[in-house]
Amino acid sequence: MSTEKKTLTILNEAIAPGESKEVNFDVANLHTTTPVNIPVIIERSKKIGPTVLFTAGIHGDEVNGVEIVRQLIAKGINKPKRGTIICMPVINVFGFINLKREFPDGRDLNRVFPGSPKGSLASRVAYKLITEVIPHVDYIIDFHTGGSGRFNAPQIRVAEGELELKQLAKIFGAPFVLYSKNLNKSFRNTCHKLNKPLLLFEGGKSLNIDDTVTNSGVNGAKRLLKHFGMLNSSFKSSSPKKECVFIKESRWVRAKYSGMFKPVVSLNSQVQKGDLLGNITDPYGKLNYFVKSPNSGYVINVNEAPIVYQGDALFHISTVLNDKS
Repeated sequence: MSTEKKTLTILNEAIAPGESKEVNFDVANLHTTTPVNIPVIIERSKKIGPTVLFTAGIHGDEVNGVEIVRQLIAKGINKPKRGTIICMPVINVFGFINLKREFPDGRDLNRVFPGSPKGSLASRVAYKLITEVIPHVDYIIDFHTGGSGRFNAPQIRVAEGELELKQLAKIFGAPFVLYSKNLNKSFRNTCHKLNKPLLLFEGGKSLNIDDTVTNSGVNGAKRLLKHFGMLNSSFKSSSPKKECVFIKESRWVRAKYSGMFKPVVSLNSQVQKGDLLGNITDPYGKLNYFVKSPNSGYVINVNEAPIVYQGDALFHISTVLNDKS
């Protein structure tokens, strides 16, 4: 743990204990030659402590994650009682400008880690993040949302066997903790290989900001900072309303027909096998297909798109819980 009281040099900028600084994570200009400045906000206490990194916007259209980190900065939650807090609200600024998930070359930043200094633009951004920022941090909380109209219940994702992350997930206090494998070439998997604990938060959907999701992310961040002894005494950390549910296995319910779709079940709700989840109809009044739950479980994702095609994911439902976690 980086608890030594010394000057932190990151992205060629020196930040002394007790100092606040905004540094620039620059990689390339726009095609108009306009410089692209990706601000990195660093707040350091004079008291020694861990270094925590909050990141969002790895996918440019996942603005709810950006809003969570923005609130941490705007409210001053990122000013630590001890240690250092680094905030990177928008990593994929190129996608954020265009409100697109990928980089301009179509690459998904979260599938090119650890990157390369001579690779694609996305690969260069990944490389710079891994080599110039991550070595200085002890913990990372990375904020994401669902995509393509699919609304995720606030949830933390960890891989099985990561005992420290499971404990931190419980402290974060999102409604659900979902076991999921570390995907190859992802930011999470690369940090895992570097022994840098990373909590992945999922909540909401792309191109949308939801107050419930935002509050879940902000409150979870405060709980973690309190656990690390870093939360400023001017902020209170509330306990979660309900104990988080650990989900070991889950399944997607997919559309049997193409048509107009209307969900009738609420996100976060617990359903029984055979319960009505939604309806698929056609524009001509001939089709009215009832989508029913294939098993009992919690609804952790709902597709909010009004039009769906055969095979589209409609609902994500837990199948096996792990109450012992």
